[in-house]
Amino acid sequence: MDVGLILGDVHGRVSPAEHLDGLLRQVEAAQRAGITWIVMGHHYLYGEYRWLQPIPTLARLTSELDPSVRLGTFIMQVPLLHPVTLAEDLATLDLLTGGRLTVGLGAGYRPEEFTALGIPFDERFSRFEEGLDIMMKLWTQDAVTHHGRFYELNDVRPHIQPRQTPRPPLWIGAMGSKGVQRAAKWGDAWPITPEATVPRARELLTLFEDERDAQGKPQALHPIRREIVVGKTEEEAFARYESMTRERLLAYARRSLVTRDESELLNTFREVAEREALIGTPRQVENKARALASQLPVDPIIVRAQWPGMSAEAVTRYLEILGRDVVPTLREITPVERVQREGEGLENR
Repeated sequence: MDVGLILGDVHGRVSPAEHLDGLLRQVEAAQRAGITWIVMGHHYLYGEYRWLQPIPTLARLTSELDPSVRLGTFIMQVPLLHPVTLAEDLATLDLLTGGRLTVGLGAGYRPEEFTALGIPFDERFSRFEEGLDIMMKLWTQDAVTHHGRFYELNDVRPHIQPRQTPRPPLWIGAMGSKGVQRAAKWGDAWPITPEATVPRARELLTLFEDERDAQGKPQALHPIRREIVVGKTEEEAFARYESMTRERLLAYARRSLVTRDESELLNTFREVAEREALIGTPRQVENKARALASQLPVDPIIVRAQWPGMSAEAVTRYLEILGRDVVPTLREITPVERVQREGEGLENR
């Protein structure tokens, strides 16, 4: 299994110049650590935190990365952008990356972003599907006509198409059953959220695989978000994980992320950590990764190195430890090709 890095937000008290410098240093350290994916999310008007926009940022990073490193959006919010704009921007990014782009797309979850942009929040799923349909046509057809609920195109001629044919791989974000079935219909994989336990991921991946079988489409390996933190002891690793993540996870819970519960994070943080992260000594982390890969068809594991409040030196040190103690071991692990379902001799974890 490979390891990927997601680039996140920083507190607004960090200057824009420091933000960019830290991001470049982080990517350089990640590459030295053997990390082979760099991905980035997508938000607007993020309050006291700053989230750089993914398409121009990933374009900037392309020149910093070896050809073996793939880049990805994780996740672009389709309803917040016109599909023609998004299709052409992503096609351009695929060209700039030399065909190393994976496109992660979703419907969004923060009502305030939709309100600010004048888009009804309750239309997000309909807009997502119609927008994605248009994008697929623009990427693969010489002329496109579309008469939909939200968009009209009459015999338009796409002038920018991706380098990868017929299109870049698609990861479709989802948090529930309908969303995962949508991902199986429209995309190539479902990015598994950190909040999804192994039993829940197994349940949802079963829906994904059944839908793919019904459509006669191939199965896939799915990216999974899991933090990885190692220490000399399990207690040291847990303390390090808590100091890195607790503030930001609480902030997510307060920002309308339905899969986050503030009271749970405040009262049972250790239990949340044990469900959502691989924490412990290097050997413990290896065993947890092997158990995960024996039950779920997952690859890569995507971690976050930089959390608000961490210095650039602390981020670099984290990545050095990851590259020394974790990345080589994970590369030796081969995940199962399909989800291991109930009754196949594997206990729930």
